[in-house]
Amino acid sequence: MRQGAPWPAPRAGGQATEIARGATVDVGEVTTRFLLYGLLPGWFVPGLADWAMHRRTRIEDTSGTKESLIHSLMMAEVGLPIALTLRYEVNPLLLAVQLGAAAVHEATALWDVRTAEDSDREVKPLEQHIHSFLESLPFGGLVSLMCLHSDQVRSLLRGGRGDPDAWRLIPRRRPLSPGYLAGIGVAIGACVLLPYGEELLRCRRAARAGKRRARAHRAALRKLKGA
Repeated sequence: MRQGAPWPAPRAGGQATEIARGATVDVGEVTTRFLLYGLLPGWFVPGLADWAMHRRTRIEDTSGTKESLIHSLMMAEVGLPIALTLRYEVNPLLLAVQLGAAAVHEATALWDVRTAEDSDREVKPLEQHIHSFLESLPFGGLVSLMCLHSDQVRSLLRGGRGDPDAWRLIPRRRPLSPGYLAGIGVAIGACVLLPYGEELLRCRRAARAGKRRARAHRAALRKLKGA
């Protein structure tokens, strides 16, 4: 703005009213940018923090492979609907997959915490706080998508009646750029697959070492009994 130029007069009702009316702000584009460049990349941060907490509490020596496999299951439950949403149009089929995955993920999260608590691994308050982000982010993303595609939500509630494409996957009419998809793929590999793969490998190695120690202990006991 030029020096001395007057500030534009505020519109009646303010920005909140403009957003609510959809008069001058493209809420759909803003929300889509938030999902693509805010929520989805930001999801990796609590994921890495949770992995660090597992490592700090020595998951390989406590809850072990079972809990690590549950973590892999939870990532698959979240990863499948995300992958589909990045490639296909949001319709009743995709919304049903997303809602079902969210429900299953929540049930698996309860199983995960119960498994940790039944073992010797201490789930510290900080880790519980990290879990709150990992549980709430999927619902935040899903609700945002449902707001963006309220027509498809209504179609889902009607069972897709009148829509021949309601129950099949339709490629995006405006595909996401290859660069964005490649970047997300690299981030998933670096922030999810690599650390949690390392965790599972660490747990498997600890389990094998424990079995070897148990066999050696039993062999020593047999020798003592035979002496």
